[in-house]
Amino acid sequence: MDGSLKVLFPGRPAPALEAVTLNTSGGLTGGDRLRFTAHAGPGAALVLSTQAAERAYGSSDPDPARVETRLTAEEGAVLHWLPQETILYEACALDRRLRADLAPDARFTGLETLVFGRRAMGERLTRASLHDRWDIRRDGRRLFADGLRLSGDVAARLASPFGARGAGAMATLVHAAPDAAARLRQVRAMLPFPSGAALPSEGLLVVRLLAEDGHLLRASLVPLVERLTRAPVPKVWRL
Repeated sequence: MDGSLKVLFPGRPAPALEAVTLNTSGGLTGGDRLRFTAHAGPGAALVLSTQAAERAYGSSDPDPARVETRLTAEEGAVLHWLPQETILYEACALDRRLRADLAPDARFTGLETLVFGRRAMGERLTRASLHDRWDIRRDGRRLFADGLRLSGDVAARLASPFGARGAGAMATLVHAAPDAAARLRQVRAMLPFPSGAALPSEGLLVVRLLAEDGHLLRASLVPLVERLTRAPVPKVWRL
């Protein structure tokens, strides 16, 4: 640990260790750097979440806030990366990377959620920058890569039918496990329009969810996460 990034371990001992990260600075702004690394050893079960929604605030600094997460799951490990939402504010600039390295038989469920301004507060992103990347590898080979880049009038881009059909919140949910194909039909039945799910490769289920706001998105996410992980969402989600 260093600086404002802390890790808490709530609750009593359980089959899966639950760890919660906490950014004590209260949010992200230009020039900030956060780097988080977690390792699940052989046969371990680890659930990672965040104490609250992260916030990317507006800044005049030309250097964006940078967040890097590196996860590793060894033989027979189960690793769940389930942070709460990241809320983007007007004039924010965020560069975020997630890398997960999995052993051949490790199970991984990962989630990242973005809220494009707080609609209840009348916020609209007309000047913002986001670069968000996923890189998941199994046994050294790339299993999944995804990149999202938005800049300028983000609200206008999201309003396009080729963008997000006006959605104010979006989540990417990845399930890398032997049962991925068997989950596809039931997951699709749980998705709100215009969300979708696909099997881009063997043992990999990818879900993209869209909703009007963060509250509605979470209402869809909770049952999905619990279905895929076969466990309740992290305690901090329920506070």
